[in-house]
Amino acid sequence: MLLDTFGRQAVDLRVSLTDRCNLRCTYCMPEQGLQWLAKPELLTDEEIVRLVTIAVRDLGVREVRFTGGEPLLRPGLVAIVAACAELDPRPELSLTTNGIGLARTARALKAAGLDRVNVSLDTLDADTFHTLTRRRRHQDVLDGLAAAEAAGLSPVKLNAVLMRGVNDHEAADLLAWCLEYGYELRFIEQMPLDAQHGWDRSQMITAEEILDRLADRFVLTPEPSVVRAAAPAERWLVDGGPARVGVIASVTRPFCRACDRTRLTADGQVRNCLFATGETDLRTALRSGAGDGEIGELWRAAMWGKKAGAGIDNPDFHQPERPMSAIGG
Repeated sequence: MLLDTFGRQAVDLRVSLTDRCNLRCTYCMPEQGLQWLAKPELLTDEEIVRLVTIAVRDLGVREVRFTGGEPLLRPGLVAIVAACAELDPRPELSLTTNGIGLARTARALKAAGLDRVNVSLDTLDADTFHTLTRRRRHQDVLDGLAAAEAAGLSPVKLNAVLMRGVNDHEAADLLAWCLEYGYELRFIEQMPLDAQHGWDRSQMITAEEILDRLADRFVLTPEPSVVRAAAPAERWLVDGGPARVGVIASVTRPFCRACDRTRLTADGQVRNCLFATGETDLRTALRSGAGDGEIGELWRAAMWGKKAGAGIDNPDFHQPERPMSAIGG
């Protein structure tokens, strides 16, 4: 098992497959992009599958989510999913994506064993999408969402970040649109994980603000906390249900006490927290001939040292040097 000194067990593994992305979202990276990892630094497909196997077979991981950067840019994605779907015990397999390219890959991913997807979409307006992402790919995302639903990658969840003065007026419209198409919407507070370190707490749209905007049009009933368990999103029934909306308040209402995640970066580093300032290198162990047992012990030690919380509200909080695109949110 992957335990820490506070009694938490990590059963949810986030695997970054690449640090590259085909969007340039303002809250993630600068317009010119970043210095991407060189190919020799990236884990190979076989190394990813081996590490996931160790996590599932030996360390108690039950859920695996593939992230990026943009995971659909990984050429071997379908084969990686297929290999992980054959593990015993079989983990739940999901994918977080910007949706570009999903229209052509959704069926193959479903056939390979992917269970569901989370698609990032912050706006219903194509021009606002361009402002936020610096790319004109809005229709591609809409097509990807439709393809995921048609392929049975459900429930299709939609992640949205509201930016003050840009798209924060769209909260209720996004929810109404998701209700119409059967997607499950989750708002995420903007987090201090941008490459340019330009995050400003005073400009962040908080969970309370989001809920106030939604309450102008919908009746929201809190879902019982026992249903939430370790899920990061606080969820509300919309107009009596069964439809739900979630808010991930990573900054204003951290859920660290119930955190059950462990993270693997595209270059083979274990992160025990999204906001960790240190990592544990598994890639070197892999390539030096370490056995599965030795790698498992390194992983256990990495998680044992996990802090009680992310510390965002502490005066001495320091934003991680590695941006979201490298961490694999």
